[in-house]
Amino acid sequence: MWLGLATVFACLIIWAATDAITALLAFCAIVLLYLASHLYWLHKLLQWFKKPELNAMPVGSGIWEDVFSAIYYEKRRHSRSQAQISSALDRFRHAASALPDGVVLLNGNDQIEWCNPTAERQLGLSIRQDTGHPISYLVRPADFIQYLQRQDYSEPIKLKSWRVSGATLEIQLVPFGANQKLLISRDISQMEKLETMRRDFIANVSHELRTPLTVVGGFIETLTDMEGAVPESTRGYFGMMQEQTGRMRRLIEDLLTLSQLENSPEAPQETENDLSTLLNMLLHEGISLSQGEHDITLEPVEPGLFIKGAAEELHSALGNLVSNAVRYTPEGGKINLKLFLRGTEVLFSVRDTGIGIEQQHIDRLTERFYRVDRSRSRETGGTGLGLSIVKHILTRHQGYLEIESEAGKGSIFSAVLPQSRLVRKTPQQAGINA
Repeated sequence: MWLGLATVFACLIIWAATDAITALLAFCAIVLLYLASHLYWLHKLLQWFKKPELNAMPVGSGIWEDVFSAIYYEKRRHSRSQAQISSALDRFRHAASALPDGVVLLNGNDQIEWCNPTAERQLGLSIRQDTGHPISYLVRPADFIQYLQRQDYSEPIKLKSWRVSGATLEIQLVPFGANQKLLISRDISQMEKLETMRRDFIANVSHELRTPLTVVGGFIETLTDMEGAVPESTRGYFGMMQEQTGRMRRLIEDLLTLSQLENSPEAPQETENDLSTLLNMLLHEGISLSQGEHDITLEPVEPGLFIKGAAEELHSALGNLVSNAVRYTPEGGKINLKLFLRGTEVLFSVRDTGIGIEQQHIDRLTERFYRVDRSRSRETGGTGLGLSIVKHILTRHQGYLEIESEAGKGSIFSAVLPQSRLVRKTPQQAGINA
């Protein structure tokens, strides 16, 4: 501003001393010098931007001194922030490199940005050669490709290692940031061996116990039925022995069923099962178990509906839900069986007016031997394995168990299956395939 006023004042003096043309020429010369100085400092700034080092920053003059000073302080602040970020990134990489689990950073296109040494060993990657390559080109098992494309990463998947014989990896993807993913791999070979040993132990012990228990139960029943074999004073003890032997046999049968489900990774042999027939069978079984103590109803089922699955497994799973409702509903209570569609799912629900379950127990109901009330479970003859069996069967059929309950107000247990398993048939088709 002051430079402009001085220029105008000087030109006015020249005009007064000489003439207007001389004053105009002097004004133009001063303006050209002013523009030349700006061009010079712009050139210096451009040259500095090509190699922006703090110790090579131009000093400038006039307004350019302020400009260069502001750039210098901003550059120094940015360099300090960049150094802090680089230091934090280095610390993160050192920490991730020390992890016993494999870690791989993927961008929005599922390309590898970084991985730690554990991931290199477990997945056969190379940080130098594979950075920028899609993970699907390097980790090729079909289960992993499907998991990557499914976009549902709530649960990890297990893969047999293609690098180490007999090893098993657990892999999970964790989305973060802008469509980025964190792949975490873990060697669970030892855990798998222990789990296999546990399953084999339970299956073998249960199998070995079944025969002697059958023999003991048979002798007790025979002695009880033989006239005069058991004195009246001890007959009550024999009844208790027979009851407990039966309870142990049911427990062993459930353990064997659960072991069979756990040790059968292959898909069950599927048939098309008439839902109307299946649900009416469940209704009659519930009424027989109830012995008239409950009001059990079945809502009408649309004719011609069939469900694809293993007949015995589905019957066992749905029957467990019905029998549980009968056992845990007081005399005079109501039990309602219902089949309906919800979006892309088929639900078989069992609603009861029983004792209900507190929220804190619901998530653990499918654990083996978990009981809300142990004394009541013994009274009703429960083994603590029924819902665990239901969960395994539904999982094998791509379904799940849904539980809604409130203490003192009853419960709703629903077996949820994908609608893709539902088949509709005309009466003629049903007759032909019957």
